[in-house]
Amino acid sequence: MALYPVRRHVVVIFRSPAELGVFSMMGGKPIATIGACGDADDLFIDAKRARVYVSCGAGFLDVLEPKDATYQRIARIPTVSGARTSLFVPEMDRLLVAVRANSGEPPAIWIFRPMP
Repeated sequence: MALYPVRRHVVVIFRSPAELGVFSMMGGKPIATIGACGDADDLFIDAKRARVYVSCGAGFLDVLEPKDATYQRIARIPTVSGARTSLFVPEMDRLLVAVRANSGEPPAIWIFRPMP
């Protein structure tokens, strides 16, 4: 869950069903529901670009933007199955994603730089 003060939204990611819920900060009224990648864990607001980043264990990052009264997915970026834990660091302008070790690879932190 994250607060989006500029739009006065509370943005929540749900795992089952896999969707993004958007609610009013003023009273909690539902505003929108949008399908999202599966097995979501973390969600961040990028205030600089007016975007929402969702990291999902299904092996994707979803990037969404506000569009009128709802949000739309503008990108679905492949990661690795199980890589659901992430951290967006606005001061670094980077999204860090934790990738678990598998049979041939050690654990890693993947670093994503948002595009304008």
